[in-house]
Amino acid sequence: MSLPGTDRLGRLSELGVSVWLDDLSRENLSSGALRTLVDDFHVVGVTTNPTIFASALSKGEAYDEQIETLASEGAGVDDAVLAITTDDVRDACDLFADVHAATDGKDGRVSIEVDPRLAHDTDRTIKAARMLWQTVDRPNLMVKIPATMEGLPAITQAISEGISVNVTLIFSLDRYRAVTGAYIDGLERAHANGIDLSTIRSVASFFVSRVDTEIDKRLENKGASKALKGKAAVANARLAYEAFEQIFATPRWNELAAQGAHRQRPLWASTGVKDPDYPDTMYVDELVVDDVVNTMPEKTLRAAADHAEARGDTVRGTYADARRTLDDLERLGISYNEVTELLEKEGVEKFEASWTELLATVEAALQSRTAGAAT
Repeated sequence: MSLPGTDRLGRLSELGVSVWLDDLSRENLSSGALRTLVDDFHVVGVTTNPTIFASALSKGEAYDEQIETLASEGAGVDDAVLAITTDDVRDACDLFADVHAATDGKDGRVSIEVDPRLAHDTDRTIKAARMLWQTVDRPNLMVKIPATMEGLPAITQAISEGISVNVTLIFSLDRYRAVTGAYIDGLERAHANGIDLSTIRSVASFFVSRVDTEIDKRLENKGASKALKGKAAVANARLAYEAFEQIFATPRWNELAAQGAHRQRPLWASTGVKDPDYPDTMYVDELVVDDVVNTMPEKTLRAAADHAEARGDTVRGTYADARRTLDDLERLGISYNEVTELLEKEGVEKFEASWTELLATVEAALQSRTAGAAT
């Protein structure tokens, strides 16, 4: 007997996977489309990034009235982008307030990213995180900080000030461990500062599909057997979960937990399948385990609602096989470190490009309103 569509997402939720949507737009907020996903599709959070905002601003008329007002006030492009994006995120936070309360702050979260041009500037990232936290001014906000080397101390500082953080653009296991270390360091400082640790939440966004895209390309270039195609990303994520279990079971962590600290949950990001030969719910079905988030594009979300397998835990017990997969790739001459370093670099560059597109879109809109008012 097959499950009704949304029961599949309900089953994922029962198995410990928090279903978040990887999309946000004013149109989805105002039309009630996002509320429908919350009510009927078990969506308990939303993530955004510069690409999502650039896409939202380029479509439709939902932002016209605000841009008209901003232009009449003489707002600069940076201030206008801040106002537009934080207004959407604040409204989304309000929409998820009941979920946030019902889950004691675990879910009902909405993420907004610091300007990606700051990815290699620690001090300016910290200032941007504070500014976003204060501007949105909602307890269920998460500020996204990239997991670059320069981002790590910014993560620690933000957490130490009681800012909940979504760490983004994690590709490698070593960097994932560094991210958890930055989080724990921040919690220890927060505790020393007298901050209630139970008010701080964090997720570590481990990117999935982009790993397969790059490694599959290298396998094809080598004319290698297809046996390893589409295996690396899931193996990588599963080993991240193994590290998560280890890190958040140490005496050091237990001391923080006794003070009310919450584990930094792994978040599976980039879970839309890029290769049409793969099942469209592959990065949902193969990464089911408790105490994680899967943030899905709406296309993937609806596919999961329709035919996700939800067959139980698909992560624990797979670690040896996952290590074997990564070892086999190394033996073929595909360097794990080289791939993950490239993906981080490209990830930052893609978000920078989207941010530039967002700025250009808003600037053009402001200028057209200003020119119209002058004629």
